[in-house]
Amino acid sequence: MKNLRRRGQEFFLTLPSFFWLSLFFLIPTALVFILAFRPADPFGGIGRGWTTATIEGLADPQYLAIAWRTLWVSFLSTAFCLLLAVPTAYAVARAPERRRNLLLMLVIVPFWTSFLIRVFAWKSILHPEGLIKKTLVFCGLVDPSSQLLYNLGAVILVTVYTFLPFAILPIYAAAEKFDYRLLEAARDLGARPFQAFRKVFLPGIRQALVTAVLVVFIPSLGSYIVPDIVGGPGSEMLGNKIAQRVFVDRNLPLAGGLSIVLILAVLAPLLGVLALQGKKARIQPPEGGGKP
Repeated sequence: MKNLRRRGQEFFLTLPSFFWLSLFFLIPTALVFILAFRPADPFGGIGRGWTTATIEGLADPQYLAIAWRTLWVSFLSTAFCLLLAVPTAYAVARAPERRRNLLLMLVIVPFWTSFLIRVFAWKSILHPEGLIKKTLVFCGLVDPSSQLLYNLGAVILVTVYTFLPFAILPIYAAAEKFDYRLLEAARDLGARPFQAFRKVFLPGIRQALVTAVLVVFIPSLGSYIVPDIVGGPGSEMLGNKIAQRVFVDRNLPLAGGLSIVLILAVLAPLLGVLALQGKKARIQPPEGGGKP
């Protein structure tokens, strides 16, 4: 009876979250999947009947190339964010407390400005007549005819700038709670500074690193504003194609098919993390080492 009452309490506690998740995620996702199997109407609507032509059309080399570009651009952006976020979060966590709040505020400052304004600002900075281009040309580092805008390099740069704070904050939260006496103990045992950092500190904040990867990689997959503003025709990603099919071509079933690809790409890392956590939970012995 007590166990039944506890399960009833758990059910009612999770009911609001389940309702919210169903209303704003499960039902829209199911509708997108259904939409992908409907024919397109010549007037921009949804035709009658069912068809698999849209899904079969996704095997077009054009879409495969865009899907591959989306994946590796998101992967590179996530990797660069981690490379910058880990030492930044470490430095902020080890800073004196009176300076720590100031440094943390500098990380959060970009959130005070509109995302769209920040992307347009980068368009001005990378413009052929912008400060960076003129400085690089003056130093002889780039050719005057080189283009800093409208390429994949610009897309990756602005994406890293956009999502870097999202990577720094969870890593900082874990780094602040880390016991740095473990690093000192590793140094006393003969480990070099970088070796202690790599073998002691990084495993100690593993969960925060996974969180940082997810909060950067998943939004990067669906990004379409950054490629649209600072990228060129060769920098299109899945988000751009979905927006084109919805607002320009009015081909809603094809937009639904491309959205399915994007949804699966988003769910893949989440399911991978859940699988690894489940495997770790099965392998990890119970508290007390299983001794009687």
